[in-house]
Amino acid sequence: MRKQTLPALCCLLAALAFTSCNRNSNKQDVVQPNAVSAEVLAQIKANGFSTDHVIKTDEGYLVEGDILLTESQLKEKVSSPVLRVANTEQYRTNLLVTSLPRVIKIKVTGLGNAFIDGCDTAINRYNNLALRMTFQRVTSGAADITIQGFNQGPSGGYITLGSSGFPTNTGNPYATIKMNTNQYAYGSNPNVLYVGSVIQHEIGHCIGMRHTDYMDRSYSCGGSPVDEGQSTIGAVLIPGTPDTADPNSWMLACSNGGNRTFNSNDIIALKYLYQ
Repeated sequence: MRKQTLPALCCLLAALAFTSCNRNSNKQDVVQPNAVSAEVLAQIKANGFSTDHVIKTDEGYLVEGDILLTESQLKEKVSSPVLRVANTEQYRTNLLVTSLPRVIKIKVTGLGNAFIDGCDTAINRYNNLALRMTFQRVTSGAADITIQGFNQGPSGGYITLGSSGFPTNTGNPYATIKMNTNQYAYGSNPNVLYVGSVIQHEIGHCIGMRHTDYMDRSYSCGGSPVDEGQSTIGAVLIPGTPDTADPNSWMLACSNGGNRTFNSNDIIALKYLYQ
């Protein structure tokens, strides 16, 4: 999830199996990402993801700012349809959470109260939709999703706010959401509703949602339009949704820097998949 503001200010990026939110920084680059081979870039593009600013990580490859794709996922063929809600579209991956109804347990570890309260905010927003999947924050025992911190400064003009990934091929949600504790991410006094909005976005990836403006990232991020094409994924229009622009989706690639939750089309998409 990325936010674009005045050039002198910050730009936030949120990013399949690993998603992240970034914001623009006037700091000089401090990290040079490892080179990504042409073969891997071809695999990323074949799966319908942007090949701009791909970052190699220990877990795989970070794409679209906040989505982690593992080596095994890149080798899988994607054949399931996606959900199209408007000129900006709501997408899902070929991997969804299964064995419904079920309770998804979320644990916050090693983070302050703003992240705990932000997690509760995101959970309440999902649970208010009355889906066949409900969320519960736990403080002990096993969890389906663990929210933990990492500390990473600005790199390449952006700073990662959070990251996550897509469900496993066994039908479980992606197991980890990482939230940046660096001072340039949320500041010394994080806004709970903003933190909650980022967590809400990352949970969306964990249960299989892609970025709404996947076909044209300039819609929320500015810059030149980027259309990755449908690849092997395809697109299915959800009945009853408009074919006009959809500016406020919780899964837009770039953040508005504030409190963003589900709009009416987001709710249609989630209920189509999980109610």
